[in-house]
Amino acid sequence: MEDLIEPQFVQNLAASSVKTSKYMSFSPSFQRFSITSWITENIKKKECQYYTEHSSKGRCHCGYLKEFHSVEALKSEEFLGETWKLQRHVREAPTDAFGEITFTGVGQKVGKFVRVSSDTSPETLYQLVTEYWNLSPPNLLISVTGGAKNFYMKAQLKSMFRRGLIKVAHTTGAWILTGGTNTGVMKHVGTAVQDYTTSTISKDGKIVTIGIATWGTVHNRQYLVDPEGKFPGYYPLDVESQGRLSCLDINHSHFILVDNGTHGSYGVEIALRSKLEKFISMQPLGKIDGGVTIPVVCVVLEGGPGTLDTIYNAMINGTPCVILEGSGRVADVIAQVANLPVSQIRVSVIKKQLKRFFTKEYDTFDEVKIITWTKKIQDIIRMRQLLTVFRIDEEGHNDVDVAILQALLKASKTSDSQERQNWARQLELAVGWNRVDIAKSEIFTEDRQWKSRDLHPAMLSALIGDKAAFVKLLLENGVCLNEFMIEQTLLELYNHLQPSSLILHKIAKRLKTAKHAGRITLGLVSDELRQLLGSFTQPLYPKPAAHHRFEMPPSDIRITVPTNRKFDLQMTPPVSERTPEKTLEDPARDLFIWAILQNRRELAEIFWEQCKDCIAAALAASRILKKLAEEEEGDKSNDMRDLADHYEKQAIGVFTECYTRDNLQAEKLLIRPSQAWGGTTCLRLALQAKNTSFVAQGGVQAFMTKMWFGELAEDTTIWKVLLCMLFFPLIYTGLITFRQDEEIQRKQERKEDIDNMESMALGPAKLRSHICLNQEQLEQQPLTCLTRLLSFFSCAVVKFYWNIISYFIFLCLFAYTLMMNFQVTPSGWEILLYVWLLSLVFEEIRQLFNDPDGFSFRRKAKIYISDIWNKLDVLAIFIFISGLACRLTTAGFYVGKIILCFDFIIFCLRLMAIFAVSRTLGPKIIIVKRMMKDMFFFMFLLAVFVLAYGVAKHAIRVENEDRLDWILRGVVYEPYLTIFGLIPSNIDNVGFDITKCTLTGSDPLMPRCPVLDSDQTPAFPVWLTTTLLCVYLLFANILLLNLLVAMLSYTFQEVQDNTDQIWKFQRYELIKEYHSRPPAPPPLIILSHLFLFLRCLILRKHKQIESSKWHIEEEELLSWEAFMKENFLANQCQAQSQSTENMILDTAKKVGVAVDLLESEQGKDSASMAKRLDLLEKQVAKSNIALQWIVNALQTSVLQSSVDAPMLLRLESTEADELEPSQEARSEKPQQHVNATHLIYPSTTETRFPVPEEYVPWEVKFPLYKPTIYNDSSSRRNTDIVQFNYSRTKNVKFWNVFRNPVGRTGIEGKGSLYRLGPNQAIDPVITRWKKLGEASVLEFIAVREKEDDFWSFPGGVLQPDEDLPKRLNLILSKKLKERIADMLRTSAKMYEGYVDDCRNTDNAWVETTAFNLHFEGNDVAHEELSRMVRVYYNINLAAHFIPGETIECGLLR
Repeated sequence: MEDLIEPQFVQNLAASSVKTSKYMSFSPSFQRFSITSWITENIKKKECQYYTEHSSKGRCHCGYLKEFHSVEALKSEEFLGETWKLQRHVREAPTDAFGEITFTGVGQKVGKFVRVSSDTSPETLYQLVTEYWNLSPPNLLISVTGGAKNFYMKAQLKSMFRRGLIKVAHTTGAWILTGGTNTGVMKHVGTAVQDYTTSTISKDGKIVTIGIATWGTVHNRQYLVDPEGKFPGYYPLDVESQGRLSCLDINHSHFILVDNGTHGSYGVEIALRSKLEKFISMQPLGKIDGGVTIPVVCVVLEGGPGTLDTIYNAMINGTPCVILEGSGRVADVIAQVANLPVSQIRVSVIKKQLKRFFTKEYDTFDEVKIITWTKKIQDIIRMRQLLTVFRIDEEGHNDVDVAILQALLKASKTSDSQERQNWARQLELAVGWNRVDIAKSEIFTEDRQWKSRDLHPAMLSALIGDKAAFVKLLLENGVCLNEFMIEQTLLELYNHLQPSSLILHKIAKRLKTAKHAGRITLGLVSDELRQLLGSFTQPLYPKPAAHHRFEMPPSDIRITVPTNRKFDLQMTPPVSERTPEKTLEDPARDLFIWAILQNRRELAEIFWEQCKDCIAAALAASRILKKLAEEEEGDKSNDMRDLADHYEKQAIGVFTECYTRDNLQAEKLLIRPSQAWGGTTCLRLALQAKNTSFVAQGGVQAFMTKMWFGELAEDTTIWKVLLCMLFFPLIYTGLITFRQDEEIQRKQERKEDIDNMESMALGPAKLRSHICLNQEQLEQQPLTCLTRLLSFFSCAVVKFYWNIISYFIFLCLFAYTLMMNFQVTPSGWEILLYVWLLSLVFEEIRQLFNDPDGFSFRRKAKIYISDIWNKLDVLAIFIFISGLACRLTTAGFYVGKIILCFDFIIFCLRLMAIFAVSRTLGPKIIIVKRMMKDMFFFMFLLAVFVLAYGVAKHAIRVENEDRLDWILRGVVYEPYLTIFGLIPSNIDNVGFDITKCTLTGSDPLMPRCPVLDSDQTPAFPVWLTTTLLCVYLLFANILLLNLLVAMLSYTFQEVQDNTDQIWKFQRYELIKEYHSRPPAPPPLIILSHLFLFLRCLILRKHKQIESSKWHIEEEELLSWEAFMKENFLANQCQAQSQSTENMILDTAKKVGVAVDLLESEQGKDSASMAKRLDLLEKQVAKSNIALQWIVNALQTSVLQSSVDAPMLLRLESTEADELEPSQEARSEKPQQHVNATHLIYPSTTETRFPVPEEYVPWEVKFPLYKPTIYNDSSSRRNTDIVQFNYSRTKNVKFWNVFRNPVGRTGIEGKGSLYRLGPNQAIDPVITRWKKLGEASVLEFIAVREKEDDFWSFPGGVLQPDEDLPKRLNLILSKKLKERIADMLRTSAKMYEGYVDDCRNTDNAWVETTAFNLHFEGNDVAHEELSRMVRVYYNINLAAHFIPGETIECGLLR
């Protein structure tokens, strides 16, 4: 069975086949065929099946004309005589409108569209959008609703809405859902998208805007109809002639056109749109399922009664809404009363607001509608956690995007989870949106203390989602990489590689050859990294044990599409079965490698700064990226090369900082084996990555110069070295200086300086300094005569010059032998030459098998052959051997000499390698090598012209030439010499001499005569051959030669700029070769070879390293390197901040902020003026009241006036006063009827009569009150129902008996309760104390319904003849039932009375009694209680439901 299971990343690889990539791609025609076949099979439309003519002539009841009906619909016998009904006479059929839509006259805007049935499942639509339209799942769903007709909006609010909507969609990766037409709020959204599209050039920043419209109301929809699909379908915009219909908006990217089979009916799409939004809100957020789903927010602009219903339904479903105040109508009505207590939102207040904002439509509103809207607005205001009002004039409300995201965060705080879980959910949302600003301002506040483990899920999501800013923020706020990065986490990261990444394909290839298919280990990753870094490195991750492998969980196995994949981090085995978590030695390095392999620049930069061995890390990254870039193509390859160059520069910067501070420590960093990077050195990594700039920097070159001179001082001149080589006793005269002598001299000078400074110091201090200096002096003693001699002759520079002298002698001996002493019997000099060559052969063999880096033989052979000078050596040796073999035979004596002469040329060319050490000639050799490549391609091009001219000219002049040597002479040799100015005389008849040619070709030393006339003169047309020659010279001499000059000049200029770097880079190989070369030059070197061979056979070399001492030194070195890295980064940051470009950007930002402030201030002026006027009106009203009081007081006093007091104008209460919450309202208690007045009765489709809060009490008259009567037939009936079915006017006494004691509920009857009147319930609070260490915690039993997400006490309404509620009976054993029944009789009541239950009606209600049942530790039922339930530390853990039931039981702490 395991063999059939595929890991998730292999499935991702397969799923990526639907996308165009380098590895898998399909033609557009194949993709269209795939989409067409899927849509025709899964997507339906609706069409009328029964034509019945409406009162409108020629139209059916469905709204379509007669000609738009099928023949079957016109002659339907199935429905003959029936009244037309939508549900019966409209049926589904395969859709005939889908594909790509192009709007004529607006450029290259291409969208996707589909016509769907109104009964289409949201799962199907989501699959279409994500899999076949290739949209990535959103991190946020923004549903924009409001006015469907064009409306006026203030310029500032319009600008802020458009800017904020696009910003939140772009930064969070959100989908925007609208009505899709070119009117009202949809038009505003389309304009915002258009403004963004025209202002950005980024292809990755496309805004996904999905329009869900009614098919029957789309104007010109006939242009979209094609059963085979439109690819593309051209849609004409004709707004002027649309009439009651609507045109689609050109700025939407996708259209879902909902069809219910009717024409001209608006609102058909609302139900399907709500279902789709609900389904999307249930999908996991991000690429891993951490329990957080895709958030949905509703943004409201303007709108009418339909918009109010949309807001109400959205908030009932838990969707937060953002209302834009100032947009008009419903949005402004809600905004005006949003700050009022519910008790002050009366019908009169709503009437005034409706009259104010619905000026034209207000007269058409009846009282019932206004009451209904009042009730809905009250319920909306009651859910304040889901309501956000955006006001321009409020401080901090300057960004719509911030308001939208804050609304979602506010809504996430309302769940019943604990506080830390609340924080974690908010953080997951912020990570999903990639909004660091929201996280900083709303989540990482001073009042919240985060632990590292609480941030781990968010850290994982940010890493997988490539959200570098969030990763940096999480690290700053307490994420510990050592705790976060365990082996399981690293495997999780590698299992979420992008399907299109190259490294995923490379690992997949290795997985196919693995023994355990379907499993992944870090060993696979390690093998791939070793191949990228080089085989000279050791594995970065150890091979895991056979039993410890990472297996993909079952939830991954079921999902085959990467966008829908689910991975539950909580799906771990029990603690007892869990393997111990393996920590990683260097988590920053592991994360850095993971980021580099995916070319994630920002993440890699963050973790590189965290790496311990930063120089080696940067060079390794450069090596990996360059290797990957060789296999990539296009922009990806260029990006990888750019990133490789960046890390080379970072390595240069840090090493330069180190070398400037301490050159000796820096050199140790350069040659120190890095255990974190496979035991290799920084220098080896730089050479393998061909980082010429790093190798060419001063510090590395100084180290190489030190290697070159060995123990000699670096400033030793060449003539001194040559003089001591010839007369070695001069070594002891001080002519040359050794490095150790210089160090001793410097220390002596330092000692003298300290002695002079301490002459005035205290004795003990002076004594201590003398002791310290004497110890230092004992460590380095002067060199002895023998050590000086050995040190001198073992220097690489001395070996090099000895070999130069030896090589010149060898060439002289070779030339002497060839020219003066090459006899049949080899002479002594010739034998010496052969011995000399044998020593060269042994040296080449030694170089091949020499293994200073620990390479395999194949790797060493590959490196050896890759060097051009080694190729010349091997070629020269083999030619010499072949020449020698011929020379020793009598028949091939002369041939052997010729071969040896050619071999001498090769040996002379090999002499150029000697010049590579020269700073002047070395770069020129590099230029010559590059020019030789250009010359090769030029010769290929020149050969085309030479052969073309040569064959044509020779065929015209000579007839039937059959001698190959003369053919080659005429076709190749002569045309080639012509280029250099040697014009052949046989091109015309002027110099023709018949005696200098042969007519039959019998003379091999004479050319064949041309075709002759009767007068023995050449018959070929002279004008033709002359013309061919002129054209040939024009192209060959002028065009091609000038092309060659241009190519060589370009190569010279290109190489000249980098010649110095290239020479410094290649200089290392020369130094390395002579550093490991035996001291003796050829032919004496053969003695050294013999010594080395004997030592390999007899002696065994043991390397002993004091590991503990080296480990301590390494830690100190790495700490120093980290300190230098911080200095480098600080200097780099300072340089960037002071750069001209950065200063321009800062200035631009400041100007932008200033402009925004000015605009906001201008907008606030009018609002500020309105506030002042309101305040003035209040003051005038209060002054009026005070003056009236004074007048009344004076009138009642003894002071009377002959003139009556003037009547003061009675000012009506201002609107501001009405909307200002009173002190009583602020402190009032909430009404009991909240749940009992919900408009929809629970678990039914019954609707309550709307009862605003002011009309709940029975004492308040409510003439319009006409409640619905509902009695659930499934519940147990009561005889009272029969009596209640009679008219209430005839049973007033009965009515008064069964009347809700609190007030109206909007529905009559018993509802879904068991009886009329009070329905008794019991809510037992079952508790116990639990000892945890030294502390005690209180545990209580709670239950949770399977479809709900909240916990409650295990009580409920008692059915007739029941002692305990049903839910309590389900979870209790028989023993516990008896014990609890006994405790209920004796326990004290905690509460007894009315319950605001959603099932309450006017005539039936719930009354409960709450008991506290506490189990002591010595209770006999205590253990039974522990076995019954599961202890929950975290109430969001996966549910364990009772078999066959829908209730979960647990002990909560």
